[in-house]
Amino acid sequence: MSSSAWPLLPSLGVLAAMAVVIVVVGVRLTRVADTLAERTGLGDAIGGALLLGAVTSLPGNVTVLTGALEGDPGFALANPVGGIALQTVWLAIADLLYRRVNLEHAAASLQNVLQSVLLIAMLAIPVIAYATPDLRLGWIHPLTLLIPALYGYGLVLLRRMQHEPMWQPKHTDQTADGDGDGDAAEDEGDGDGDGDERSTARLWGLLAALGLVTGVAGWLVGRAGLSVIARTNFDSGVFGFTLTTAISSLPELVVLLTAVRMGQLTLGVGNIVGGNVYDILMISLADVGYLEGPIYRDAGPTSLILVGGTLLMTAVLAAGLIMRDRKWIGFEGISIPLIYVGTVVLAVAG
Repeated sequence: MSSSAWPLLPSLGVLAAMAVVIVVVGVRLTRVADTLAERTGLGDAIGGALLLGAVTSLPGNVTVLTGALEGDPGFALANPVGGIALQTVWLAIADLLYRRVNLEHAAASLQNVLQSVLLIAMLAIPVIAYATPDLRLGWIHPLTLLIPALYGYGLVLLRRMQHEPMWQPKHTDQTADGDGDGDAAEDEGDGDGDGDERSTARLWGLLAALGLVTGVAGWLVGRAGLSVIARTNFDSGVFGFTLTTAISSLPELVVLLTAVRMGQLTLGVGNIVGGNVYDILMISLADVGYLEGPIYRDAGPTSLILVGGTLLMTAVLAAGLIMRDRKWIGFEGISIPLIYVGTVVLAVAG
């Protein structure tokens, strides 16, 4: 670690304080991004991916870069992967709170299905990179460059799907944005951003300012997390996958729960799925920031367990979005938390 570790108790205090800051800012982010998604015509699913997904991922992004620059590859790689895993668990939690119907049924969106498939493809890249640790382009692995390329192409596909969809989800009386008269449709108007009298330029400025706050919080989470690891000798990969990820991904949880409460179901699910896709980009950032060689070479076998478990969780989520079970809690709501716990247990045991 290139910087001296902070004392243990102040580090724990910083982690707790930043958790509060991230929660407070996350509520504001929800409403600003919801309004901008409507005004720009991006729609709830793409708006959730581009606006909420990117900005709410900032704490985790800065935490990842901090870990990479400090020379801890396990911590740097575990944070974006853990963010994807834990944010997928957030969906299961939201499913528990939205008691009317299965959340994946109500938030019918082909964009979210496509993003889940794209996420699986992008998660496969680190697995291949793990198997070829000696390949390098400068100090990074060449496959790292494929991650942002896939992300960019995925955005093109999402835009095309929005304008010329070749498939349509079946609308029911419990489908958000549907034509039915069910409760989900009735709640849709609760989060309408048209009543906001602030100018679009001011909203963009507010979004940027809130993003800056979360970015600073992410740096503090990264430094404090690395200090706790140094003082306790806890496995950095497991610590990054669980605790620091739980703090840095709080904006996604706050945004999701707020969006569900507002009736903006597709926006909330799009925030999680889009944020997950965006988090994969942070694996590239981690590889670039880790100057001692390809990060996959030095991250250790624990990271591969974490990537594999996250891949499985994402596949279950994609299946849930396609099947759209009407039950309050579908198979994905039960399976995803169990897979998460099993992944952590295997990582600790390994």
